[in-house]
Amino acid sequence: MTRSERAPLDRVVVLIPTYNEKDNLPRIVGRVRTSVPSADILVLDDNSPDGTGAVADGLAASDPQVHVLHRPGKQGLGAAYKAGFAWAIERGYDAAVEMDADGSHQPEQLPALLEAARDADLVIGARWVRGGSVVNWPAHRKALSVGANIYTKLMLGLPVNDATGGYRVYRTSALRAMDLDSVSSAGYGFQVDMTVALVRAGLRAVEVPIEFVEREIGESKMSGNIVSEAFVNVGKAGVAHRVGQLRGLAAEVNRRRREGTWHSA
Repeated sequence: MTRSERAPLDRVVVLIPTYNEKDNLPRIVGRVRTSVPSADILVLDDNSPDGTGAVADGLAASDPQVHVLHRPGKQGLGAAYKAGFAWAIERGYDAAVEMDADGSHQPEQLPALLEAARDADLVIGARWVRGGSVVNWPAHRKALSVGANIYTKLMLGLPVNDATGGYRVYRTSALRAMDLDSVSSAGYGFQVDMTVALVRAGLRAVEVPIEFVEREIGESKMSGNIVSEAFVNVGKAGVAHRVGQLRGLAAEVNRRRREGTWHSA
């Protein structure tokens, strides 16, 4: 499908999951409203004990383009985004943006991602492509992320270099076409699962280089459990992917033998 054949992205909503982000939320909302004034914002708050939900309500009360979805508790990044996707689809948005509340995903780069989405089903703001970078990350975390993405690409055969990247634009038409029920990861493995589901649906993903900036306020939500979950899930999916490839190869060999075309290939 060419750019001219794709529907325009007239209605965009930026999904911002929050848990204890009361200091960061007003800043990121303000930056989004300045960078892409036409976009709406949906704050997905997991009943933050620090009062983030009340801050979000205050922002929504003063700006009709800011909305809040209060969730009963901390249920993970994946569950929050899936709730946001459903909200966006139900209300007829053309695209849904994934964005962290802590400023690591810079709203000033969103116009470039939306431009790329004119000819794609998914746009990933990528750190590990030419022109991409990270700021204020220690060497061990950078090595972990690069290694995880190489591992993911080798195991799953994905056509992207930053499958764990969380700064994304999805066309809602793509979300409707994907098997979201197959996406079960709660943590950051969710991004890998979503990429797999999109590729399996025959949809197009592209990457746009971004500068990822480590948060300055608050605590990172990254943990050993999140990393372990992603590693194990990618391993399981990778084995299934390779087994499927071998079965397909065996079936093709058998077909050619039956047809007598094996040696002429």
